Amino acid sequence: MQLTKLVLNILFYVFMLICFTASASPASEIHPAADVVKGNNTFALQLYHKLCATDGNLFFSPYSISSALAMTYAGASGETADQMAATLHFPAEQETLHSAFANLASHFHGMQENGKIALHIANALWIQQSVKVLESFLDIVKTQYQAGIFHVNFQTAYEEVRAEINAWVEKQTHQKIKELLPLGSLNALARLVLTNAIYFKGNWDTPFDPKQTQEETFWLSPEKEILTPMMHRSAMVKYAENDALQLLHLPYTGEEISMIVLLPGAKDGLTDLEAQLTLENLTQWITQSSVREVEVFLPKFTLTSQFRLADTLKTMGMSAAFSENADFSKIEASKSLSISDVIHKAFVEVNEEGTEAAAATAVIVGLTSIAEPQPIPVFKADHPFIFLIRDSQTGSLLFCGRIMNPDL
Repeated sequence: MQLTKLVLNILFYVFMLICFTASASPASEIHPAADVVKGNNTFALQLYHKLCATDGNLFFSPYSISSALAMTYAGASGETADQMAATLHFPAEQETLHSAFANLASHFHGMQENGKIALHIANALWIQQSVKVLESFLDIVKTQYQAGIFHVNFQTAYEEVRAEINAWVEKQTHQKIKELLPLGSLNALARLVLTNAIYFKGNWDTPFDPKQTQEETFWLSPEKEILTPMMHRSAMVKYAENDALQLLHLPYTGEEISMIVLLPGAKDGLTDLEAQLTLENLTQWITQSSVREVEVFLPKFTLTSQFRLADTLKTMGMSAAFSENADFSKIEASKSLSISDVIHKAFVEVNEEGTEAAAATAVIVGLTSIAEPQPIPVFKADHPFIFLIRDSQTGSLLFCGRIMNPDL
């Protein structure tokens, strides 16, 4: 629950930033994809609430999940499309959505070209060679998502195809995401698999000195503690605090991408903080943050999370896409396709230099069946917290997570 809270807190912070920016300028002056970013982030927060129901650390890429499902949405019609739009907070007008994702991809590619951080996003569509996919669907996937198109044989060689898809994901994520599709995830009924992979690596704008990293106490609960490597430095960063939390903004080189950490005030306060995670609260917290000197303590950690999201997405409102009544007639005309599963896996490592993170999503489609001087605050993340990795310009949440035990 601690890591879940951390993710929620981070998400909360992101939404605050979005709202604050939006209140200052018209959406069109911020970024052409502002409405889609807001919808994606709303879905990210709602999904976080679903995934945080289980205990333990948590990490995922809402951007990857939304991207893979946006490609799938391009093939949906009728009630299936309506439910997907409502659940994922997509605009009903498909052209608006897909052009926004294209704009975001171009924006992120520009950041990669600047060379200050690594941010690579790739899409692919794997099609059963006997399926006649509509050219209109292929055109959207190729032109708006720059997806590679691969014709494969699920019917008699699905295990070989599974290995091929996993190898593609591993390559796109610099070997950080392995075996995205586990044994048994594909069968002869599969007709399409839509994949998204995202890889990020950024050094802190001001690195932590490894010599300052020491074993420190991390409180798993008010009664239970462990020792873990805790990084330490003083820095001029955006910071806010109130009775419920401390908020810290740690930029990566170039300051285009940042990690935002939301630390509850109480050692067991993550659940309460998650309950306060609303768009209005997030906006207020971000508005209150300002640049000041902060003494920062942050644990080093590495974690991997994997989810099968079919049941979660059904409970969130898009059950039709997984049923015999699914309508993906914009992919192929027979209405014989439905989503059989959505599989997601994510990795993150945080150390003195910076952060490396990667994630991949597969959608399997088959046949139906600065102020006055103040005392320097201490931000010591020595109990469960939420964190996220966010694009500062568009507000896009690229990764979200929580740390309940940094040693696991």
